[in-house]
Parts: sequence; structure tokens; C-alpha cells
Amino acid sequence: MDSESLLLSLELASGSGQGLSPDRRASLLTSLLLVKRDYRYERVLFWGRILGLVADYYIAQGLGEDQLGERKSLYSLNCMEWSLLPPATEEMAAQTAVVKGRFMGDPSHEYEHIEMQRMTEGDRTYEDEVVIQIKEESRLVSVIDQIDKAVAIIPRGALFKTPFGPVHVNRTFEGLTLADSKKLSSYFHFVEPVELKNKSLLEKADLDPSLDFMDSLEHDIPKGSWSIQMERGNALVVLRSLLWPGLTFYHAPRTKNHGYIYVGTGCCWMT
Repeated sequence: MDSESLLLSLELASGSGQGLSPDRRASLLTSLLLVKRDYRYERVLFWGRILGLVADYYIAQGLGEDQLGERKSLYSLNCMEWSLLPPATEEMAAQTAVVKGRFMGDPSHEYEHIEMQRMTEGDRTYEDEVVIQIKEESRLVSVIDQIDKAVAIIPRGALFKTPFGPVHVNRTFEGLTLADSKKLSSYFHFVEPVELKNKSLLEKADLDPSLDFMDSLEHDIPKGSWSIQMERGNALVVLRSLLWPGLTFYHAPRTKNHGYIYVGTGCCWMT
């Protein structure tokens, strides 16, 4: 959810239990404006909260001029002081995939994982147990990246792609119609497309390249991984991920108001 409309966004998402205390809201309003200024981001999104046993991680993301460009993730334990996280890598994802259970809430915490590795000593080859240390900060980076790729959402038309490539916020977007807001095909994954690149030119013929440049939710696997509901007398559409419980997307049809927030343990139901 956009930090500049944070109070309204939290109010729209509050029906899903995503509310924050007045003190936390006030701290976020002030600190995210400073994050945007100090890091010179085009936009700052309040991404949500990953629940830990000792403390919770509050997550924000900074976006540049190209809305599909690299996102910078930051975390805070108090909603006031923010630390920049390193970019996610495939090596980091593979390393942290073995860690299960709840986050501690301490970025310096180290998990221990025992692996059997082949060792060579002279002419002799044998397997031995090796203890691998995995930092919770690395796990945090990896989980945020996984959630972004799987369930970050944007309504069709909220962004547009110029002929030269960059993706910008569509200032003329006035919201989905009530009928369209009930269809999964009206919502896109807010990341670089994967499925779209594999489509043939014939399949792309009916698509508007300035609007239909991301993957639609309607073909997501597994089927049925999204719950879509109308609330407040059809004044609000809410999508919830059953794959990543805690991800809630909201949109008020015929208005610009939309966004998503994740509040959960950082665990996918398939793991």
C-alpha cells in the first residue's frame, strides 16, 4: 500500500485484521516520508509485517521511476528506524529454503543446519556432517522476494508501459468497474511477467501492450489459490491468498484506491 495514502489504505484493509495501533500508524506516517526523502524513491510502499517470536518485522519497499524496476526492501522493529536489506539472490533462496518454523524477530539470529558433505583427504573420499550457519536477515530477504513473486497484486490499468520500456503509475486510472472487479483476470502479478513471455503472437494479438504487460491471476497454479469477496455493500473487493495466508489485496471499484498488505508468519501453506 502506498505510504502517501497509508491511513485510508489501513482502514480499507482493517476488515482482515491488518490494523495497527495509533502509535504505530503515527510512527509509520512520519518515518516512511523520511525514507522516501532520504533514499530518493519515487514511491514508498508499506509492504506489511512478518510476525516473529520476539519481535515483528515491519517491511517497506522503495520504488524508482520504473515501477517494475528493482525494489529496495527495508525493515524496522519499531516503525521508526529503518535498515536497508540486500537484494535477493538464487543462492540465498537455496540456502534459506531449509529453514522451517517461525521467525525469531532478531535479524542477527543464526539458524544451524546440518548437511552431509563429501570430503576428500588424500586418496580417501568420505561424507561428514557440516554445520551451516544461516542468518535470519537472509531468510527475511528470501521470504519477502518469494511473496512478491507469488502474490503481489496490481489491478489492470493502474500502471502503463511506455513504448520505450519504463512502467509508470497511470494517473488517469479511475478504478475497475464493479463487474470487472469481480474477475481474477482483472488483476496482475506486480512483477516482471513469466507466462506472458511464453505466449505466442496470436495469443498476444488481443492484448493492449501498454496495459497487459504482466501475468494475470486467472491462470495461477494451484487453481483456487485466491479468494475473492465483495465487502461493504459491493463498495470494496478483497482478494486473499490461500497460498500465502496473510496477504490481502483491496480495491474500491470506480476509485483509484487499491493496495496490498501482508501480515503473517512468512510461511507458505505448501511448505
